Amino acid sequence: MSSLLEVQGISVTFDGFKAINDLSFEISLPELRAIIGPNGAGKTTFMDIVTGKTRPDEGTVRWGDLGRSLLTKSEAQIAQEGIGRKFQRPTVFEDQTVWDNLRVALKKPRGPVSAIFDRVTETDRTRIADIAAEIGLTDRLSDMASILSHGQKQWLEIGMLLAQDPKLLLVDEPAAGMTSEEREHTTTLLKRLAETHAVVVVEHDMEFVRRLDCRVTVLHEGSVLAEGSLDHVMKDERVIDVYLGR
Repeated sequence: MSSLLEVQGISVTFDGFKAINDLSFEISLPELRAIIGPNGAGKTTFMDIVTGKTRPDEGTVRWGDLGRSLLTKSEAQIAQEGIGRKFQRPTVFEDQTVWDNLRVALKKPRGPVSAIFDRVTETDRTRIADIAAEIGLTDRLSDMASILSHGQKQWLEIGMLLAQDPKLLLVDEPAAGMTSEEREHTTTLLKRLAETHAVVVVEHDMEFVRRLDCRVTVLHEGSVLAEGSLDHVMKDERVIDVYLGR
């Protein structure tokens, strides 16, 4: 199975602090991966580099079968390549319905002319219905996003990412603030998405990571400290020392 994303030897320094230090990482399509590590380990900066928000001082970030460099591309171009990111706090349009949120997110040509002639086609309607079913919000399509629960807003934002037709989903702490029922639904959703996508989940909650039942990458001081199953990395003495405690 060839890599979808291959990061090699990236480093970046902010004001003398090395946030990422010779970090290498790769993920295939499809695959589910969890990234864990203490605060300041470089998890957010890593995602910033992959999505083009931050440029590394050195190293390579290659994408797709042809191994094209992402470092020459803008954030918008990287999103168009098929990389979607969901931040910890949901960023949905609260004053719009669930349906409208998904419609706005659909992958379509952007620009003034496109906006003028934008029409909702039957294909669009089918796509919106399919995404709503995928994320479990079919019966909430006509509701305003503002009245959704925290968990439902998280699912809607994942749905908005899916509307962009991504190959790779970067999901930041999806379980935070959810009820146990919502966490169970989120686990099922992410595992199902990983059957057809590459999904990277950054998470602090070890019980949630265990439910994902996937390969885990542990970051520490901007580098990969350990990698493997959750049981494997939790037995690693270095991981115990820097993250899990004794």
